[in-house]
Parts: sequence; C-alpha cells; structure tokens
Amino acid sequence: MPTDAALPHDLAAHQLAAHQAAWLGQVDDYAQAYPAERAVAMLFAQLMAEDPAAASRERRDAHLTGSAWLVSPDGGRVLLTHHRKLDRWLQLGGHADGDTDLARVALREAEEESGLADLAVEPQVFDLDRHRIPARGDEPEHWHYDVRFVVRARGSEAFAVGEESHALAWVEIAAIAHDRMQDESLRRMARKWLARR
Repeated sequence: MPTDAALPHDLAAHQLAAHQAAWLGQVDDYAQAYPAERAVAMLFAQLMAEDPAAASRERRDAHLTGSAWLVSPDGGRVLLTHHRKLDRWLQLGGHADGDTDLARVALREAEEESGLADLAVEPQVFDLDRHRIPARGDEPEHWHYDVRFVVRARGSEAFAVGEESHALAWVEIAAIAHDRMQDESLRRMARKWLARR
C-alpha cells in the first residue's frame, strides 16, 4: 500500500510525511500477512494517506487509535478491560492524541490502564479494526480506526483497575476464540494469537 498505485490517485507518495509513510508500510505488511483483510487495510491506508493528523481526535468524524493485545508471560491469557463508557469487555487501548507512533500509543495505554510495569510491545501491527463509536455528550458519533499491537507482560501480573474500567481480568485466549458471545474482534485476535503459537 505504500506504492503510488495503492494510494488515493490524487495523492503522490512524495507528498506524505515520514510518519504517514511509516503507517502505510505497517498496513501494507499487515495486508500481506492477512490477505483476507486487505479491504479493511485499504480503508486504513486511505485515512492514513489523506491526513497527516489522522491520529488526532480533533478529527471529529474518524481518527486512528492504538490498542494492546496484552498477553501474560506464559502467552496463554490476555488482559481485558470491562470498559466503563462502552460497558463491554475489550482489549486495552485508547486515543493517540496526536502521537503518530501507534505502537508507543498501545504500550502507553496498556501501562496506564493496567498499572503493570515491565511491558514490551511488538512493532508490527497485530490487528486492524474499524468500528463506530456512539455519540456521547458533546462528542458526535464517529469512527475509530484501531491499530492493535501485541504487548507482552514480562513481570508481575498484579494489575490495578484504573478510572476507565469497571474491572480488569486475565482471560484464557483459547476460551475467547471459541466463545460466540465474545466481541468478534476479540475472537479474531484470539484466533490469530493461537495460530502463531
């Protein structure tokens, strides 16, 4: 996707900021690793190529976010949050707030939302998920283009529940993969993780 042919035809590659080119390289690698998800990857590439500020929530209609598939040291469990605003069990993550290094965003969100130290993030994209966020207060309905990375816990698993969560829990990844009541994007990530092991 970083080639001119894959970008919107009114935008040449030489006009991209360095961070946009990096984003597109990551998305291209992802599309090659998961060819069945190429259509989703193209949606991300279009947003990334069109706007160097795509990681800012000042973009009210759609913006990039970063999330963490935070796995236990043994690789068998993932830390999920019962999200306070959305009232659902989800992976940890949040707004980039203008930070163009989305892997760093995922690591920061994992640290802040879990209270865990000694975490390490993998640099390649693990999952892409575009989902609608409902209107809330003065915030209009909008799209999150969520870029997800594997974050590994390397030390204590004793988390601390922060203000954005009702609860946190370590959950068996194999159980998520086979639970049809789970969020589909969680099931997809669980299947990807199990296929890697």
